[in-house]
Amino acid sequence: MEPIKCGECGHEIPYVAEMCPSCGKAIVIAHEESGSETGKKVLRAGMEIASGFVPGLGGIFSAAASAWEGRDQDRANDFFKHWLRMLFDEMKEKEQTIVEIMARLDMQDAKTAERMESPEYQSLVKKAFREWSGVESEDKRKLIRNILANAAASEIVSDDVIRLFLEWLGKYSELHFKVIAVVYKNKGITRGEIWRQLGKTQVREDSSEADLFKLLIRDLNTGEIIRQHRETDYQGNYILKTPSKRPTSQSTGTRTAKSAFDQEEGYELTGIGQQFVHYAMTDLPLKIEAPKDAPIE
Repeated sequence: MEPIKCGECGHEIPYVAEMCPSCGKAIVIAHEESGSETGKKVLRAGMEIASGFVPGLGGIFSAAASAWEGRDQDRANDFFKHWLRMLFDEMKEKEQTIVEIMARLDMQDAKTAERMESPEYQSLVKKAFREWSGVESEDKRKLIRNILANAAASEIVSDDVIRLFLEWLGKYSELHFKVIAVVYKNKGITRGEIWRQLGKTQVREDSSEADLFKLLIRDLNTGEIIRQHRETDYQGNYILKTPSKRPTSQSTGTRTAKSAFDQEEGYELTGIGQQFVHYAMTDLPLKIEAPKDAPIE
């Protein structure tokens, strides 16, 4: 099915779109076909476009289109129109992210320009956009923008590490990243103080909130992003601590597990955790003023 042209900006618009994905102008289309035939065309077009966004599923979408033709037509059409609107919104978010990255880079610098044109950097951009579904918030979108912008402007770590950073955005929640930011600002901070700086109120040790917090700390610890603070010698080797005996109650002889909000052992970022903060949480200053929601021609 042939696309149509937007009368406002001239961009091509898919047949099933209700508004232009570029300028947002509402689209009104006069159809000569009967309602049944129009519904089939809308459904078919939706299937074709959706299969283009999800490689490898064209056969499944085609089979679904055949099965839905002739029944539940209106419901199917509404479903795909809603799906396509979400896809167009995602495309606009990606366009805006690219505009913001370009606004933060000095394109007159030959090294930066060469880096952005390299297959290695373009591979990073493709990976970031392929995993866009894991970016469920504006805060995470900004982390992707910062990673890609800093990856173009500096080469402190390898591209393999950058790919790991992008995977972390889908693996960890925003609360994980808030914990990382608190530990970065307060080297040696305890779990109890982390909880307080997150703005949380005191809760019971057997509460779901305490369990969640322990899980957050465990995730970041096993992921080698944070670690318990350890002293090092002049060569950077870690100095083993002498284990201390856990105090017991003199009256009952009972022992309690370490609190989720322990105030004794401090935490710090690992080396790779510090580099993540540099790449993902450092916003490069604007080189040019980028208009908001500016489309890419």
